[in-house]
Amino acid sequence: MRKLSLLLLVLLLAFTSACSQTKEKTPTEGGKTTLKIGYLPITHAGPLYMEEHVHDEQVEGYDVEMVKFGSWPDLMDALNTGRIDGASVLVELAMMSTEQGIDLKAVALGHKDGNVLITSKDVQETADLKGATYAIPHKFSSHNLLLNEMLKKDGLTYEDVNVVEMAPAEMPAALSEQRIAGYVVAEPFGAQAVVLDKGKVHYHSEEIWPESYCCVLVLRNDTIQKNEEAVQSFIAQYVKGGELANKKDEAVYESFSEFMKVEKAVLDLSLQWISYDDLRLEEEEYDKLSAFMVEMGLTENPPAYEEFVDNTFIDKVK
Repeated sequence: MRKLSLLLLVLLLAFTSACSQTKEKTPTEGGKTTLKIGYLPITHAGPLYMEEHVHDEQVEGYDVEMVKFGSWPDLMDALNTGRIDGASVLVELAMMSTEQGIDLKAVALGHKDGNVLITSKDVQETADLKGATYAIPHKFSSHNLLLNEMLKKDGLTYEDVNVVEMAPAEMPAALSEQRIAGYVVAEPFGAQAVVLDKGKVHYHSEEIWPESYCCVLVLRNDTIQKNEEAVQSFIAQYVKGGELANKKDEAVYESFSEFMKVEKAVLDLSLQWISYDDLRLEEEEYDKLSAFMVEMGLTENPPAYEEFVDNTFIDKVK
């Protein structure tokens, strides 16, 4: 009997300890919600870098924990499994997760335009890329769609080029070493090749696909439903972050440098190409993106605009 009582006591202590540990991990400890937002250290996540700066000074009631990732697969795994609440991510990857049953909502754009199609200096026209190797960061990316649209525009097919997936940070070196003839990727890696005089801009994204969507801010819908007030405040600060980033002044460089290692000359050039204003996702542009994905065989049934996009919060921002 005594052994049984002792066993029950041990089990009770273990249960109490487990409950205590669970409580310590709750995102609302002390009455304050913590939103864990994932990102890759790229220019396209710019409003988040400024939002963090603004948030610390002006917003009470919630915290933003920025979680850095080294690759899109790692970020998406954390987002899909709920280890983070949201992320700045390639829109196509978020769409594919939604198609697979993950309840994500795109609540704002990350930026507009700001992608460049880079080639080596000996490439004079798109026809010179026939049979050459061209790098993209991921099959499910607007960069892949931009490449396809460029090839169509200039009379080539996707099959005319040897398209390879490559880590963005490797692309400028691969171009310099002539392992690839060109690449298209999120900034600042295009600007890096130009500043280092290793490559040139073959096309700006707006010359191929004006107002193209690339990276978006997505949140898990369970996070939205549990923290609507915090999410509304967060989106308001995010939009303000975009407005501040669009000034492209010294304060922007300082804020960006907290989240990404980049030379000032590279960031300055990168920022010349990008816009952070008017970050609302519009149905016409989203449908164009979806059509491009279907055309390339990346999906047969992309999520509908009404299913994937939630403009509730950005529409309340004045």
